[in-house]
Amino acid sequence: MAYDFDLYVIGAGSGGVRAARFAAGFGAKVGVAESRYLGGTCVNVGCVPKKLLVYGAHFAEDFEQSAGFGWSLGEASFDWATLIANKDREINRLNGIYRNLLVNSGVTLHEGHATIVDPHTVEVNGERHSAKNILIATGGWPQIPQIPGHEHAISSNQAFFLKALPKRVLVVGGGYIAVEFAGIFHGLGAETSLLYRGDLFLRGFDGAVRKHLQEELSKRGMDLQFNADIERIDKQADGSLNVTLKDGRTLHTDCVFYATGRRPMLDNLGLENTAVKLDDKGFVEVNELYQTAEPSVLAIGDVIGRVQLTPVALAEGMAVARRLFKPEQYRAVDYRMIPTAVFSLPNIGTVGLTEEQAREAGHDVQIFESRFRPMKLTLTDCQERTLMKLVVDARTDKVLGCHMVGPDAGEIVQGLAIALKAGATKRDFDETIGVHPTAAEEFVTMRTPVGA
Repeated sequence: MAYDFDLYVIGAGSGGVRAARFAAGFGAKVGVAESRYLGGTCVNVGCVPKKLLVYGAHFAEDFEQSAGFGWSLGEASFDWATLIANKDREINRLNGIYRNLLVNSGVTLHEGHATIVDPHTVEVNGERHSAKNILIATGGWPQIPQIPGHEHAISSNQAFFLKALPKRVLVVGGGYIAVEFAGIFHGLGAETSLLYRGDLFLRGFDGAVRKHLQEELSKRGMDLQFNADIERIDKQADGSLNVTLKDGRTLHTDCVFYATGRRPMLDNLGLENTAVKLDDKGFVEVNELYQTAEPSVLAIGDVIGRVQLTPVALAEGMAVARRLFKPEQYRAVDYRMIPTAVFSLPNIGTVGLTEEQAREAGHDVQIFESRFRPMKLTLTDCQERTLMKLVVDARTDKVLGCHMVGPDAGEIVQGLAIALKAGATKRDFDETIGVHPTAAEEFVTMRTPVGA
């Protein structure tokens, strides 16, 4: 049977665009449907605008610390509207780049909501298109618990478009999005509280990293409230919010920001017209080749709920394009040793196993750890400390994990991720000459295990 397209991609986010572009480059006839914004969550309401806001929030520290280096500044003032307008201009530029990437690759772009009519047919804007393969790359969507007054809360989708910076913000959640936005609001001058129902945020990260970040955020004056959860939100006549906690306390704020998880975006997708199955969390079930239970339908990215990171979606998209249209170049995605960063203030960078994971896996573990005040701060009153940590297998000397909390942690850990991916040992680290004077050199100068 002749199809209109060899591959039809639903969703023009990172993974979908990568799959579409490379499939077209391999000679396939490709169509893409996007109903919201080109570039998906990351470009529009995720990592890109978030990091721009993190940069903005960090300037408050730079201004304060500059006095130690002889700078005398006038009183600094911040204008939220300017930051958001400049952010919007940059996102619009990136939208155009994504459009050009698709069109210049020979991809047919349909701007509208796509519905799967049957295993080989999609409908967009009232028109039907047949496809040999359909790829679902629709990403995720933030969830706000359906508590009384939930309509008064916002998620990350709305935070990037607030007309004004709230004077008081209550951030709810314990994951990286909550921690990052708490840092943004706090750094830009809002009175910020971070509320989490567990004992300590960033579950799944190394214990030393979690504790160190808690200490640093507390030093900066952020209000951290653990083992706390919201029961209801009531809007007051003046527009402020009264937040009642499950322990009976009441908090007063101007904005409640929820970052308590994301769900797969499958609304009105037409999966009922296929044999596609969902797992118990609502994500699309796929095998190691990203095939669903419907042979012609594949899925990648956040919608499959594996590792919900933009570079992972890119890798999955590339893998699908290669397997279908350039099999001699196909390589399976390796989910081990994926580096990641949390753009909290200070940043977190991490790759490999945490100490807890290494011990649970049965490794005889050696821990190397360093905590120090960065050189940049020695002429200032700032008492922030950096944490660096290596998790090493004592039997093989192999470095199992690398963790950092401090300035530019993500930039530093990216380079170390290559070493860990290549199987570097602690001896390799020890025999590497450091770049002096830098914070990064501390990773190659730690000699004595903790507790030794």
